[in-house]
Parts: sequence; C-alpha cells; structure tokens
Amino acid sequence: MTETHLTLAEVEHLARTAHAGQTDKAGRPYAEHLAAVAEGVRAGGGDAEQIAAAWLHDAVEDEALSEEWLTAAALSPRTKAVVRALTKRPGEQPEAYARRILATPGALLVKEADLAHNADPDRLAVLDGPTRKRLTEKYGRMRALLGLELPRPARDGLGPDAG
Repeated sequence: MTETHLTLAEVEHLARTAHAGQTDKAGRPYAEHLAAVAEGVRAGGGDAEQIAAAWLHDAVEDEALSEEWLTAAALSPRTKAVVRALTKRPGEQPEAYARRILATPGALLVKEADLAHNADPDRLAVLDGPTRKRLTEKYGRMRALLGLELPRPARDGLGPDAG
C-alpha cells in the first residue's frame, strides 16, 4: 500500500497555522517569510518535496512543530531530511550546519531561498543599523560556507555584502 503524503496546500496550511501569531525581526507575519521561501524554491526549479520543506524549514527549530510531529508526519523521507538538515541545533557551529545542508539532497536550494529572503535589502532596511549589519554578515558568511554566489546587487560592490 502506498503512503499518502500531505499535499502542498495542506503543508502550507499547517505551516501557516503552526507559525500563527509569530512575527519576523521586522514585525511582519512570519508566514510571509515562509511563503517567500517556498516561492523562491519553486522559482529555482524545486520540486514538491523541496517546496514542502520550504514551508516547514523553521517549524522544528522555532518549536512551532516538534521533532516527534515531523517523524510521524505524512511527508516524504526526503522532505523530512531537508527540514532536519535546515534545523539548527543549539550551540551548533555554522560550519557543521553548512556541511549538513550540503550533505542532504535538496536542502541547498531551500537554504538558498531562505538566505535570499532573509538578506533582502527591503527587509533589512527596516531594522536598526547594528542588527542589519550583524544579519548581513551572518547571511554572507553562510552563503560563503555553502559555496553560493553573492546576490547580484552585492557583486557590483554596492550591495549589503560588499566590502
């Protein structure tokens, strides 16, 4: 008998419900970030398993859903593996986190979409200067650890990662 997996619409609804009431650092509903990452994965050629992982990429880390929930969820093993790869562990060094992402098929595209949205200049512009600088450096370092090119605006020397 074939296992039935949640549809993308069901995963989206679940993620929006799990993160209801949460906001990002700029005070925007957290679901907007999840939707942007899912769209980034879709636009980058990701498949349904990766898009599902994009909707859920922060759920366990943010304790919106538990690891036990993820284990039992009607999701493909690959989707679960990507979500686990993207779930930072307490005290984990960025290098170890990047190695796990690179070792997990399908995870890099989801993390790339996550970083792209997190580092969006319009999102960062509403933050205070020290927070904007700290996050820009953090995201740039992770992109480097993952072997990702700098976003186009940064390569011309004018973007947030320039210098």
